Amino acid sequence: MSSPDTSPYGSWASPISAELVASGGVRLAQATWSGDDLYWGEGRPSEGGRTVIVRRPPGGAPADAIPAGFNARTLVHEYGGGAYWLWGTTVFFTNFADQRLYRVDPGNEPRPITAEPPSPRAHRYADGVVTPDGATVICVRERHETEVINEIVALPADGSGEPVILAGGHDFFSFPRLSPDGSRLAWTSWDHPQMPWDGTELWVADLLAGGALGEPRRVAGGVDESIFQPSFSPDGTLHFISDRSGWWNLYADRGAEAEPLAPEEAEFAGPQWVFALSTYTFLPDGTIVCLVGRRGGTRLCRLDATGHDGTGHDAPLSDLGLEYRSYSSLTSSGTRLAFIAGSPVQAAAVVTLDSATGAHEVVRRSLAQEVDPAFVSVAEPISFPSPTVASEADPTPVAHALYYRPVNPNCAGPEDERPPLVVMSHGGPTSATSPELRMEIQYFTSRGFAIVDVNYGGSTGYGRAYRDRLKGRWGVLDVDDCIGAATFLAARGDADARRLAIRGGSAGGYTTLCALTFHDTFAAGASYYGVADAETLARDTHKFESRYLDSLIGPYPEDREVYWQRSPVHFADRLSCPIILLQGLEDAVVPPAQAEEMVAALDAKGLPHAYIAFPGEQHGFRQAVNIRRALEAEAYFYARVFGFVLAGDVPEIPIKNL
Repeated sequence: MSSPDTSPYGSWASPISAELVASGGVRLAQATWSGDDLYWGEGRPSEGGRTVIVRRPPGGAPADAIPAGFNARTLVHEYGGGAYWLWGTTVFFTNFADQRLYRVDPGNEPRPITAEPPSPRAHRYADGVVTPDGATVICVRERHETEVINEIVALPADGSGEPVILAGGHDFFSFPRLSPDGSRLAWTSWDHPQMPWDGTELWVADLLAGGALGEPRRVAGGVDESIFQPSFSPDGTLHFISDRSGWWNLYADRGAEAEPLAPEEAEFAGPQWVFALSTYTFLPDGTIVCLVGRRGGTRLCRLDATGHDGTGHDAPLSDLGLEYRSYSSLTSSGTRLAFIAGSPVQAAAVVTLDSATGAHEVVRRSLAQEVDPAFVSVAEPISFPSPTVASEADPTPVAHALYYRPVNPNCAGPEDERPPLVVMSHGGPTSATSPELRMEIQYFTSRGFAIVDVNYGGSTGYGRAYRDRLKGRWGVLDVDDCIGAATFLAARGDADARRLAIRGGSAGGYTTLCALTFHDTFAAGASYYGVADAETLARDTHKFESRYLDSLIGPYPEDREVYWQRSPVHFADRLSCPIILLQGLEDAVVPPAQAEEMVAALDAKGLPHAYIAFPGEQHGFRQAVNIRRALEAEAYFYARVFGFVLAGDVPEIPIKNL
């Protein structure tokens, strides 16, 4: 075997192309059983980002359940999720173009079952269920009229009548879920300024004849307790996840006091950014299969449904022993499970598991092309000191990240050189990064970049106290933790301290802009649809996040001065390094004006920058051609700034003032 060629870090030739990253994979979501049929959603960059519902019958091949020309994507909360649900072989889905609810029966074309809204996309639907008799759909509706109103509605499944409001009066609703016999409905609600991971309430009511609800009973929750995924067990017991202990754990509603089923310093849930999330499910005997997240990844576990055994001992929680470390969309049909999962060497895939035999099958991979594992960099969990305020409970606070070293069997860096490091700042900011294989990261590491993906204070997966670290400190603590990760790795000898870059999207873009504006640690940066003006975001963003900054920065307009001081657009003169900005022109979450304000400020100061706008893209790029262009532009930008030549034919981009 020949020795690898020595060449500068960042310049290595790699088979992991931007085209492979952009068009070689699909976004998988919402696995769902209907009898023996398995369904899931596929976001296809090669089809302009269209989301298709796919059905696989037992023993058969997967086939699209909705025809070309339809896109199963809802805009409720703008982020969507839960755009389809099932009754037998009938599919109900929200169509992206008009946001009306459609019904697809076998052998028939989709037909709308909701009326034309008073203005385009004014009525939106998500997160639905169908009554056992198939007669009624119950779902979340969001109305954009003189104001935005969210509610739970019921409507005839055949479209023969108008929706009737079942629950209203709160700012937000999610998780309408029926008991097995259809006699009770559970749901969650919350109000401004809470986000669903801050404080929610769980309600349950009888579903009366004629479709009305009886008197609702509040089961759990409040402004300081986050409730997630109410679900009824086969015997009709209402279960839910609560963070009342400081960790999202499972509970059962067995009377006056909810019963904890498996008290653990672990997370059984995640942030409710989208609808129809599912992290636990039931087997026919009532046994619970659940996702349990601890530092380093998530495991699939089995839990005795009775919780405590009557002697004060906790129920046994046993790992099912699969190799995956990232899971979502857990669902069951009989003893069969389905979920979306990935590992450090495997990209996300739809997987089934027979809980009785242990046999499992990969049904659909997100990547159409296998990647040579010799080119794969495996995540290394690291912890490093965090500047967050120490407390008696946490005297030496640390932050967490995943480090990816440069890996390429054909190339090696010079002995006297350390690799450039790209610090990745995830979105949210109430979100988290996980160790599953992501080709976007491998695109860089296989070229000789080091990557560190930071779970800064405020990220989920480490308990409520860690999540609450960011309250009042967005734009400060997240930045400090990203800087801490970079300097930790540079001091360890894993990165060139003179060639540190930071990149992120959305909230991660804000962290990036703050880091580049208010600090001088980084030599370059890339902001994808990032927030440049916190005050503008507080005034102009969509309803779901319109009060999010109350907790992250402070109440607006009372704390307007804080918003000003934490808005990079006002301090562009402090920037001293090149930056590239990438922005979708139809983004309703972070409008294009945010990027354009930053570009104007950079132009006025004569600072090096590049700006690429993408028509037709919203918050997050979905079209293959744009994903490829953005990734290649970012890599080219780093190469110009750090002084090496990229391998391969990468298009040049104009960089002003460099």
